[in-house]
Formats: sequence, structure tokens, C-alpha cells
Amino acid sequence: MADKLQIDRERKIPPDVLILISEDAAKHYKMIPVSLSGNTLDVGLVDPEDVRAQEALNFLASRNGLAARVFKISEDDWSKLMKQYAGLGEEVGQALESLRKELAEEKLAMPQAAPKSKGEEAPIIRMMETILKHGVESKASDIHIEPTMNKLRVRFRLDGTLQTVVILPVEIAPAVISRIKILSNLQIDETRRPQDGRFTTVVGEREIDLRVAILPTARGEKATMRILDPTIGLKTLPELGIVGRNLEVIERGIRKPFGMILMTGPTGSGKSTTIYGILQILNTEGVNIVSLEDPVEYYVDGVNQSQIRPELGYTFANGLRQILRQDPNIIVVGEMRDSETAGLATQAALTGHLVLSTLHTNDAIGVIPRLINMGVAPYLIPSALNVALAQRLVKRLCPDCKKEITAPEPIRNNILKSIEEMPEEFRPKIKKEEIKIFKPQGCPKCGNKGTRGRIAVFEVLEMTPSLEEIIISGPTESKILSEAKRQGMVTLLQDGILKVLEGIVGFDELAQVVSVNEQTK
Repeated sequence: MADKLQIDRERKIPPDVLILISEDAAKHYKMIPVSLSGNTLDVGLVDPEDVRAQEALNFLASRNGLAARVFKISEDDWSKLMKQYAGLGEEVGQALESLRKELAEEKLAMPQAAPKSKGEEAPIIRMMETILKHGVESKASDIHIEPTMNKLRVRFRLDGTLQTVVILPVEIAPAVISRIKILSNLQIDETRRPQDGRFTTVVGEREIDLRVAILPTARGEKATMRILDPTIGLKTLPELGIVGRNLEVIERGIRKPFGMILMTGPTGSGKSTTIYGILQILNTEGVNIVSLEDPVEYYVDGVNQSQIRPELGYTFANGLRQILRQDPNIIVVGEMRDSETAGLATQAALTGHLVLSTLHTNDAIGVIPRLINMGVAPYLIPSALNVALAQRLVKRLCPDCKKEITAPEPIRNNILKSIEEMPEEFRPKIKKEEIKIFKPQGCPKCGNKGTRGRIAVFEVLEMTPSLEEIIISGPTESKILSEAKRQGMVTLLQDGILKVLEGIVGFDELAQVVSVNEQTK
């Protein structure tokens, strides 16, 4: 006997769930997909005892590589929820049906360069437009189109996590990839080597840039598209999560006429977004800002942005030499990848330029040893480095549905330990006996995920006379750490704990990106 499903009629079913069962099938069998958890699809059926409906559901679920879990739903609720069949499910469903007909008739060749009219659009073009539109509207950061043995999987990266939104026939994979190549001005007939490109499309009234990477795999070519929305990409430092001492240190560092501001963190931790946030402060009429990027993610008026092309010999190092002839005040180097770039950036910082760049280390403490390992002389670092900051992105709790709870004992102990190790001036005043935190719940506004967007946690290390002495005398991470504590540096974990106590992020969400057990700082 299926359980009774109690559901809010106003609940918004995510498009990636609705599309798993076509509207025709949902009408015929009086069923509707409600939610997707891992590989389990929750489906409401008006009559769970209907054998034909069960067989159809099992077929539809298995076709998408899912297992169905059936709940009984009232006919009134089913009728109300059926009105949500619009948008992605309907559009992709129609395009897919057209494609299947063409495939059956063996008429599908290369996609058309452009539709003659709305009614005559090639199905592959309509399908790509729909996928791109919903990727932008759902605020995905990336779209992955991946061929497997028997299906073409489309996934969106939402708040840092990949989610499958639609499964397509694997037969159309070459046509889909060819369409992306046409949009990106890539070689259509080159399938053996990776290709990179970009294109611009209009969604609603917004002009969206997409950065494209094509990779040959054992099952065919895979496409990844990074969505670069200029309207949401540029944020102020407080909007990114930089507040209090961290903001003061960064502002002091960028007010100096020369020196380096170095951002560190893993790929996808928001380093470039932080650089753009700093540029919003520095981008004034009286300065010349030149950037070297790979690739240019957001176009910023007033900044001379140049994309490196290693295949043409235009690397960060070569580009940096050219930039110095452009009379710059501020230089942005997308990444210090090698010793030559690190050395040139250091010399630029020592000769009257403010340099913003990124580096790959685990934390702010590791920036100085990393520079030395890259061949920068220790005696140059104190004069060249203004600020080193590390960051991670954490899922932000949905403000409309987060629920306040009393922290369980293990979480309470972790929070108390972090607070004890914080600089005294930043320790929050809380009741140690009963610490309140927030948990994600899920509501229509956040797509029942409990989180909406992401915010960064930071740690910021400032160059001081004491740190200069440590570097000159022989720096070790333990010595740098002691100086960081003396400065009052708040670590990544501690900054995250402060945001947990403020209800901005959840403790579990923080633990996904920052180790809560390594209380070494």
C-alpha cells in the first residue's frame, strides 16, 4: 500500500524533476513527479494500484537511470500540480519528440545555422535554446553535456553541486555538440582534441556570456559551458562575505600605491569574483588598470582586459612583460602558474604597481612558503606582499525557510572550541549552555533545497613588521601562524562559525568545504 502524500498545492516542482515524466504520460496515468533525491524519484499517483500506471512509471524511471517511489495523491492535488507543466519540460519534450521523428526517418544531419522562422526552427536549436535559458534562469554556474553508453546527460551546477536536469537520446550527441561548436566558432570536424571558445546569447533581456570547453572522451565529445552573467557576477566585498577586520585589512592593502594582493583557494572557490569585487573599488578615472586573464570571465568597463593564448606563445609571463609597457597603475594577473610569472609579478609590485593575482595554496599561511618555493627571494616578499587571503564558498541558507534549532552536542563542542581560539575582540556573546544554529528545510523559493546561492568564508593575513622579521630570518608555517594569531586573523573555520551563528550558513554546509576537526589555527 502506497503512503499518502501530503503536499502543498502551491509547491513549485523543480523543472529538472517535471521533465522526467512527460505531460502526456502524467495526464494518461494520473501521476506526477514531485521530487528527486539521489537516484530516487518520488511520484504521486492518484491510483497506486493501477498496474499499467506502475509499469509505465517503472519504464520511465529506469530510462533515466532512476528508481521510483510511489505515493498516493488526491485527484484535486494532482490537478493543481499538473498546471506546472510548462517551461523546460514542455519545451524540451516538444523538441525531443521532433528529434525522435527525424531520427526515425533518418533525416537528422548537421544542425541548421539559423532558423528561417519560429515555426521552422530545427529541433536541435530549440532544444539548445531551452537548455541555455533554463540554465540561466536557475542560476546555474555551469552546464555539462555528457555522452554515456546509452544516453546523453545534461547537468547543471547549482550552488556548487551538479544535478541532472534531463536525459536525451545518445544518438543526438553529435548534433548537440556540433550546435555548440557553431555558436562558439570552433572546428566542427575536429573531434580528436580539446577546443575552447565562447559565445554570447540573450536570455530575456539579459546578454549572457558562455565560456565553452569541448573535451574528447571514450564515449564522444563532452561540452562544459560556464555561464557568465554580468548582471549577477559583480558583487561588492561585503556581498561576497568580507566584513569586519577582513574588510579593513583588504581596504588598507589596496589603498597602498604598490604591492601584491594575493587570493588563494581551490578551483571554483570564487577567487576571480573577489578580484572583480576589488576592481570595483579601484576602477576610477585616474588609474590605468590592465588585466591578463584565462579566460576573461566578466567584461568590466574601464579595465583593459587581455586574454592569454598559450598556443600562440602569449602566456602570463610574456603578457606581463607587455603590460609593463602600457603605463599601468594596477595589474591583474589571473594566476601565478610558474616561477617566471611569480618573479615578474613581484618585480612589478616593487616598481610602483598594485598587483592582484591568485595562487593555489590551502590557506593564507601557505602563501609565503609558496612564493619562496616558486623562486621569489625571501628578502623581496615583505616589500612586495601587502595582503594574502584564502577563501572557500559555502551554500547560503534560504532565508525564507531556515529553521532555528539547538545545536547538538558534537556541533556545540566544535563551535565552542572555535570561539575559544578566536581573537577576543571577535568572540560572539552566546549562551554556552544552549547554542542556537539554523538548519535548511526547503520551500518553493529555494526549490526545496534549503539553500539559495553561496557566500564565501575568508581568512586574511596582512604584512606587518613582525611578519617581515619572520620572513627574513627564515619563515616556517608555525611562525607565520603565531604572527597571524597575534594580528587577530580569523581563520576560514572561525569565519564560517561566525556565519553559522548569524544564521547565514548551516554547520553541515560549512563542514563540506572546511575541515571542522582540524583545529590547528
